[in-house]
Order: sequence, then structure tokens, then C-alpha cells
Amino acid sequence: MLIQNYGLFWRRAWIHFGAGSNAGHMKGIRAGAKTGDPVDFREQQGVYCLYDDTFNLVYVGQAGGKNDQRLFGRLKQHREDFVSERWTKFSWFGIRAVNNNGSIKAEKSAAHPGTGDVLNHIEAILIAAAEPVHNRQGGRFGDSVEQYLQWRDDDNLGPETPEMIRDLWKNIKDQK
Repeated sequence: MLIQNYGLFWRRAWIHFGAGSNAGHMKGIRAGAKTGDPVDFREQQGVYCLYDDTFNLVYVGQAGGKNDQRLFGRLKQHREDFVSERWTKFSWFGIRAVNNNGSIKAEKSAAHPGTGDVLNHIEAILIAAAEPVHNRQGGRFGDSVEQYLQWRDDDNLGPETPEMIRDLWKNIKDQK
């Protein structure tokens, strides 16, 4: 298989980019999983897409190719480059599987999926990334490819804006 796992429309604001000695992380939970620890995809390799607030595709890139960077590093770069103010969400399609212990598997020296699998995966990436209105069927990644849903680290990121507003409003009302 070419693609091992993927995440769709993850939020930029939910990535813990780290500070100082804290390296940060970008974690996800396998879709449909009832239990289990989040997996950190910071070392993932593959392709990714950046979107604005209205889900318009603004950039497509790769992580782990000739630049040998990883997904987390590429996203970190895009916080300061020419698309820095244009994206709030991203989707990613990873070529490294997840180990049973929740870590990312080591990079394979060469993967040789069949032509049919490669074409199905390329089509699935394009359908998931662009969401064309006339594609009635979804992409065909296959049963062994796992989707991950983004996990928000409340301890490092703090409360979200609506929660902060509710707390402030409650404090103001309590002081009256």
C-alpha cells in the first residue's frame, strides 16, 4: 500500500507547535477507536493540503521527499512563509504506518505497490483534498488504510475561545 493513514481537515490551532525545550506534537486518534492513546504524527511523511476557513484549497505540498522534512516541520514552516495567513486547516496522507505501540513505523527503503493501488490512492487523495462536486463515490484507499481524527491537547493549548467567553461571562455575572 502507498498510503497507510490519513487525517482530513485537521485544525491548525489544535497543533501544539511547542516552545523552548517542549518539541510539540500533532496527535490523532484512529477513527472508530473506542479506546487507545493518541498517535503523534509529527514524523509522518507523505503529502498534505492546506485550506482556508471556507475549505478552499490554498496549497499542496510533500513531506519527506527530496527535502527529507517531516509533516510537523513543514507545517511549522508554513506558519511563517507566504501562505502563513491563508490556512487554518490541513489534510494529510501518510506513507508510514503506525506500530502497535502507537509510534510511527520506520521509513521503508522502497515500497512497490501495484499500479492499481497507486492509482486508487492518488485518486482518493485528490477526491479527499479537493472534494469535487461531481464525484459521488469517495476515494478507494482500501480497508487497510486508517483514518485518524485530530486530538486536541487541552493541557498545552488551553481552552478554546467559546469556552473562555463563557467563563468570562460567568465571572462577570457572579461579580454583580
